[in-house]
Amino acid sequence: MIVKVENLIKRYKDFLAVDHLNLSITEGEIFGFLGPNGAGKTTTISTLSGLTKLDGGDIEIFGKSIRTHELAIKREIGVVPQEIAVFEDLSAYENLHYFGRLYGLRGPLLKERIEEALTFTGLLERSKESPKKFSGGMKRRLNIACAILHHPKLIIMDEPTVGIDPQSRNHILQSIKELNRMGSTIIYTSHYMEEVEEICTNIAIMDHGRIIAAGTKDELKALAATEEKASIELSAVNYTIVDEIKQIAGVKECLLQGKQLQVISNKNSKNLSKIIECVFANDSEIISLNMEKPTLEGVFLTLTGRSLRD
Repeated sequence: MIVKVENLIKRYKDFLAVDHLNLSITEGEIFGFLGPNGAGKTTTISTLSGLTKLDGGDIEIFGKSIRTHELAIKREIGVVPQEIAVFEDLSAYENLHYFGRLYGLRGPLLKERIEEALTFTGLLERSKESPKKFSGGMKRRLNIACAILHHPKLIIMDEPTVGIDPQSRNHILQSIKELNRMGSTIIYTSHYMEEVEEICTNIAIMDHGRIIAAGTKDELKALAATEEKASIELSAVNYTIVDEIKQIAGVKECLLQGKQLQVISNKNSKNLSKIIECVFANDSEIISLNMEKPTLEGVFLTLTGRSLRD
């Protein structure tokens, strides 16, 4: 266990930002915090990284309490904050040199790590330029380079792809996967479903300062998957097909829209082959067939009654 959180509480005056949060993260995971703005993700990340004092409970990282070993823990983690945290008046190389020295790197090792981080983030050829000339995506990548100089065991990333172009976003997501393959455990927060689904091994859904569900993406999707939906485009249709499909075991509804059938069945009905047989028995052919799969958006909607980006 690399991170253990027990009954974490954080208040801002009368506002309870994190409400008795419990969490365990094992070494080697990419652990995702998924939730809308204001859910408590950033506050949780700030307490984990030692930037915000907790008001109750405890956090253990690497088996040490953050209450008593804050400095030792900070030396072994890398933090990529939501807001870009680089010096605009220094070059990319000078930024890395500054942060590397803060981590205790010196001499040839510091130079080696700077070149390594610049190469990893695709910024080596721009190392002498100021971040003022960088796009938003390049600044985000420089943020990541500053956080990984010291080869941290744990990397905490808070919404690192906010406000950047798709190409930069893809570069960052691939970099996160590679950092994980190289041995870093990663905590990743986002309100983008597709990012969390692509890279995270385990996911916690947060809302109003609490974790309301946690597990693998398949485990979470199972929470919302109470029915199965099939969209079937036919060469020819008639209401006899609709009536006969409605009689098949497990079918809850069959709707006809033009030449498109929408068949809704109970979960695990295993009746698709009978539906197909019914189509062929009525002298029609299937042009296309699509099974609608449960999504994390659906999970969030089921658990909270609202969409993620509301």
